[in-house]
Amino acid sequence: MRKRSKIVPGFLVLLTLTISFFYGSGNSASLLKEALYYDKLDNQAVQCRLCPRSCHISKGNRGFCGVRENREGILYTLVYAKPVAIHIDPIEKKPLFHFLPGSSAFSIATAGCNLRCKFCQNWEISQRRPEEVEYVYLEPEGLIKKVQASGSNIIAYTYSEPTIFYEYMIESARLAKQQGLKNVIHSCGYINEKPLRELAKYLDAANIDLKGFSDDYYAKLSDARLEPVLKTLKLLKELGVPTEITTLIVPGYNDDTDSLTKMCLWIKDNLGPDTPLHLSRFYPMYKLASLYPTPVETLERARQIAQDCGLKYVYIGNIAGHPAENTYCPRCKKVLIQRNGYVISENNIQNGKCKFCAEKISGVWY
Repeated sequence: MRKRSKIVPGFLVLLTLTISFFYGSGNSASLLKEALYYDKLDNQAVQCRLCPRSCHISKGNRGFCGVRENREGILYTLVYAKPVAIHIDPIEKKPLFHFLPGSSAFSIATAGCNLRCKFCQNWEISQRRPEEVEYVYLEPEGLIKKVQASGSNIIAYTYSEPTIFYEYMIESARLAKQQGLKNVIHSCGYINEKPLRELAKYLDAANIDLKGFSDDYYAKLSDARLEPVLKTLKLLKELGVPTEITTLIVPGYNDDTDSLTKMCLWIKDNLGPDTPLHLSRFYPMYKLASLYPTPVETLERARQIAQDCGLKYVYIGNIAGHPAENTYCPRCKKVLIQRNGYVISENNIQNGKCKFCAEKISGVWY
């Protein structure tokens, strides 16, 4: 293991898994790996093609994400095999409510992100460069062994932004598939079509953050654009990857009826009414620490808007014990999956159907 400057106190890095669990996982001498998806230009410059930013990077500099660096005309990833967060989570925490409920996910992340969300809950790693946080050197082969030893059969690429550790993720995902493990991502969806098509070959499920429904919102709060995220969602649908959506409802920014209605109608028309939508409560965080938490009634109104637009599975997140954490049959309205936070107390889905009325329930079930 190689250490960098001390990580910001309070983050959940390695809380449940001790550092000794990872000793012997790899040789930290090979810390650099050439990046995928870039073009070489004149004067040893390069252009990254991984995400919609298409960063033009001169020699000695890095892209927007802070983890891809041009060294003598070759683009390298600085986070390959260097996770800074490792945790075994309930799959419901991703959140994935329609994918193998009750299972656990071996979750990993590296430093860096290709967005600048002012409300980021994991900013201690997502908004820092690789040299600013501690990491564990864990090559894909070692990662697979640790996942198998943990008893989990799912790897979740999550916490920061999986796109920026693409090389590590894609190699791990390929090996995981070969070993009968499953791969899921929680992503902002800011990725180009070619790398996404390749990654999708190994994905079993995805949760994509649809942060708002206007370029103005994305520009102000995430320094990004909306359209690339919509393209990602449509491509995942085309490729058959089971996808859920999370929207953080930020008071005064994306909670108006008009934008919520447009978003929900777009989801229904382009992805289908069976697409699960998670409406999450905002809590003061990072650069929006002075803002108040999302009122419960705002979330309930947003859920009603989504249901009125025709979406069948709409959840309220970050409020443990709220009835809208549960999955209800869209036909008979009975509780199918009873949740309290990440704990499932009742599951009435049998063979992918409601056990009460035999309605088919969209998802991946045991």
